[in-house]
This record gives sequence, C-alpha cells and structure tokens, in this order.
Amino acid sequence: MEFKKVVRDRYSCKKFESRRVEEASLNAILEAGRLAPTAKNLQEQHIYVVQSEELLKKIDAVCPCRYNAPVVLVVAYDKNNVFTYPGEKRNSGIEDATIVATHMILAAADEGVDSCWINFFDPDALAKAIDLPWNEEILMIMDLGYGAEGAGPLPNHSARKPLEETVTYL
Repeated sequence: MEFKKVVRDRYSCKKFESRRVEEASLNAILEAGRLAPTAKNLQEQHIYVVQSEELLKKIDAVCPCRYNAPVVLVVAYDKNNVFTYPGEKRNSGIEDATIVATHMILAAADEGVDSCWINFFDPDALAKAIDLPWNEEILMIMDLGYGAEGAGPLPNHSARKPLEETVTYL
C-alpha cells in the first residue's frame, strides 16, 4: 500500500473478528518493529506476542480494551538498557518503544491488519499477570486482527487541525 494512504486510512479498530492474523503478516509487522531506529541502536524493545486464550484472558482481567482481538502485542523495553540524555531527566526507553510500536502499527495497516494502540491498563498489573521480567517496562499493548462487521474509524477520524495550528517555524 502506498505510504500516504497507510497514514491517512489507518484507524484504531475497536471491534475485531476472531480470525487469526496470518503468520506472514504477523512476521512482517514484527520485522517492521525490529527495523525501527533506537537511540544509540540499543534496541531495548521486547515484543511479546499473545495469542493463547489463557494469556488473552489475563490481559482482559487488567484491560477492558482488547475488543476481541485475536492477537495482542505487548510492547516493553529493558529499563536497564537505555540511553540517558544530557540533563539526566530523560532516557530513550519510552521513545524507542514508541517508535517501534508506531512502525508496527503502520506495517499492520500495510498488511491489511487492523490495530488499536491501548494504554488503558495498569502496566504493573499486566506485567505481573503475564509474568514479565522485573527489568522490563510495558509501554503499551497493541490489538491486532481484522475488523468485524460494523468496525470503522470514529466519525471525527479525518478531522485534523491545519498545519498552521500545529507547526511553528522559528
């Protein structure tokens, strides 16, 4: 799919079919995340692919927003393998995991797979529920699948402020 179309048409799907995501598409999505740039090329991200009913139920117990997606990607990063920026107030963990997640969400759209970025959960409760290592911090979870009948973008999906309101040239 042409990149501008991917960016324009991708939306947060909130109603999924139960049909599984094809392995080739899932691999293409994960590969896009693997290729995403990270600070100092530390590649501190770790993606957990959740497809089993047992673990999906554990996610449901701490997050009401799976929307019946058959696949959930848990995007985390190793908080002990980050680059700390000058001033010591920020590090690369959140931003690098965000870049990785964004690459995957756009790759999903390119593969014809619907997705939804989810942050409506307690990351510590989720980490405990799925038994993540202590050194990994969850950034978000990504629902993946195919939109069910009636799924589609919100009515305001295409409403965007003009560039003049969001960009300032200095």
